[in-house]
Amino acid sequence: MKKLKFPTAQTILLIIAALTAILTWVVPSGKYDTLTYNKTEGHFLRTDSNKHQILEATQETLDNLKIKIPIEKFTNGDIWKPISIPHTYKKVEARPQGVAALIKSPIKGIIEAADIIFLVLFIGGLIGIMNYTEAFDAGISWLATTLKGKEFILIILVTSLIAVGGTTFGLAEETIAFYPILIPIFLAAKYDAMVALACIYIGSSIGTMCSTVNPFSSIVASDAAGINWTTGLTSRIIMWAIGLLICIIYIHRYAKRVKKDPTKSVIYDQKEEIENLFKNNINSDEKLSPKTLFILIVFALCFIVMVIGVAMFEWWFEEMIAVFLIGAIVIGIIGRIKEFTFVETFVKGAGDLLGVAIIIGIARGVSVLMDDGQISDTMLYYASNATNNMNKGIFINTMLYIYGGLSFFIPSSSGMAVLTMPIMSPLADSVGIGREYVVNAYQYGMGLFAFINPTGLILASLAIVKVGYDRWLKFVMPLVIILLIFTMLVLTVSIYF
Repeated sequence: MKKLKFPTAQTILLIIAALTAILTWVVPSGKYDTLTYNKTEGHFLRTDSNKHQILEATQETLDNLKIKIPIEKFTNGDIWKPISIPHTYKKVEARPQGVAALIKSPIKGIIEAADIIFLVLFIGGLIGIMNYTEAFDAGISWLATTLKGKEFILIILVTSLIAVGGTTFGLAEETIAFYPILIPIFLAAKYDAMVALACIYIGSSIGTMCSTVNPFSSIVASDAAGINWTTGLTSRIIMWAIGLLICIIYIHRYAKRVKKDPTKSVIYDQKEEIENLFKNNINSDEKLSPKTLFILIVFALCFIVMVIGVAMFEWWFEEMIAVFLIGAIVIGIIGRIKEFTFVETFVKGAGDLLGVAIIIGIARGVSVLMDDGQISDTMLYYASNATNNMNKGIFINTMLYIYGGLSFFIPSSSGMAVLTMPIMSPLADSVGIGREYVVNAYQYGMGLFAFINPTGLILASLAIVKVGYDRWLKFVMPLVIILLIFTMLVLTVSIYF
């Protein structure tokens, strides 16, 4: 009998989308009223089942709505998304999503995720141009020679730098750009592709899980909880440092084992396939000429400029895409690539990542089904009620699991924060703990599940490396269990001591 293969990422997501559509027939539709600050007009807009009410933007209005958030958090732009109003949940007319909605959900998802999809495609185009110039080959050859015998530095450096980006400005979607660049480097260092994947994805995940000054999670969640973002900062910094150390040790132990005996790799049967995919980069005798060095500098600057722009100047996808496009053009000029060849090579490079872009769109389609079926708020309502009359130690660990579960349906950290914090953070008052613990549970719960969340970025990342989701689970689940036990211990101890 022929051995059954594990489904592709696209199939997994379509199955999840189908199950989500079925949920909309089972879970009652419900909505919380929402409150939005209109910066232009200087007033609040309360939305109730598609009805709108203009309210005066004052602290008294917030107090009357039982929203314990300082008015300054809205007026200075810290909270820019609609927030849920506590105690306003009500059932609404059911909107079950049928076969037609299921079929259209990936298309809607692709439209909603157009920004990140274009980022991925333009990165593919830039990589195509770089491969054409053969500058990658020379750079990787030089790096492999330089790091000979000290390859473990790659693991520490890559994981740590990406974790710093994750904890400071939420480096996540942007890491898609790093896979085609770093995988050949790790392969040249005699590691497998799983090590490269782990350093990038786990680095990003542990960084965002333990966000410190990340405006898209820790800051927006603290604002929505009505506390200062520095409250609980010290514990998150300690959690980040220890969590990162655990991850680096875990990855290094696996990498050392694979380097010593390649058959120990969880993707050993794909070794030849993956190396063929990056064969132009692994074994190269290209030399670092001045022109090649100049191209590599321009290429590196694309990412440095992107990181600086996102971290300091509030850039988003449009600006990032523009950086990669300009970078490709400049590299094309330096490499003296003819106009026709440049366009053809750029388009082919973008096409190589089209499958990844489609996966991102299908994953977003799951959220579309949830929103259209109006069951997200219902799940939030029942989750918040589940913590009634709990011991504070059990309460905070329950919140950890609740946020992990909710992130399957709401993978956006900022979206989760503004949707749930006004509802969940007051629950901390009832059990006698600080609201910063709920913020921590939100971050740790979402972050832990992000390691394996199929509706997040992992399937898109795996598609670039051509690694199956089952192989990733086999590799990462022991680490997830270690981090889960450690996180529960930290949350419990921090509450009592």
